[in-house]
Amino acid sequence: METFSSKDMALKAQKKILSTMATKSSVQMFIDDTTSEILDELYRVSKEYTGNKIEAQKVIKNLIKIAVKIGVLFRNNRFSKEELGVAQDFKKKLHTGAMTAISFHEVDFTFDKNVMEDLLSNCRDLLLKLVNTHLTPKSHGRINHVFNHYSDPQLLSQLYEPNGPFKASLTKICKGLNKLIEDGTI
Repeated sequence: METFSSKDMALKAQKKILSTMATKSSVQMFIDDTTSEILDELYRVSKEYTGNKIEAQKVIKNLIKIAVKIGVLFRNNRFSKEELGVAQDFKKKLHTGAMTAISFHEVDFTFDKNVMEDLLSNCRDLLLKLVNTHLTPKSHGRINHVFNHYSDPQLLSQLYEPNGPFKASLTKICKGLNKLIEDGTI
C-alpha cells in the first residue's frame, strides 16, 4: 500500500531548498548576528589552520546546513518524545561545552584538549542519534565532518595556545558564546 503525505513532501522540499540556499546572505534569515559572528571566527580559524579556504568554507557550510535542517525538523514537530529528550541532552552537553571553552580561555594554562575532544565527540554522537531517522547519510557525514574537524587535537591546541595565532579569534568566539549563554540560546 502506497502512503503519500503532502506534509512529508513539503518538508523534504523545504530541507532540500534550505540546504542549497546555505550561503552567507540567506543564512542571516535563520542564524542570529551573534551566531553569525562566531561562525565567521570559526571560519577564520579553520582557514588559517588548514591553509585551505575551500575546506574552511565547506566545514562552515556543512555546519549551517545541519543547523538549518534541524531547525526545520523542530519547527515541523518531527521529533518524537524520546528524540526531544536526546535534543535536551544535546543542548545540555553543548551548554557544558560552551562553558568549558570559555573557562579554558579565561583561565590561562587550564586547557585540556582531551576534555574538549570528549565534549565535542559526545555532542556529535547525541546529534547523530537525534537525526538518525530524519536526515540522510550525507547529512550524517556532514555532522561527522564538522565535529571531527573542530575536535582535532592539534587544532584545539593551537586555538588555546596562550600567545598563539588564534588568540583574537578565540576571544571573539568566547565573547559570542557568553552572549548566547546569557540569552539562553545555549
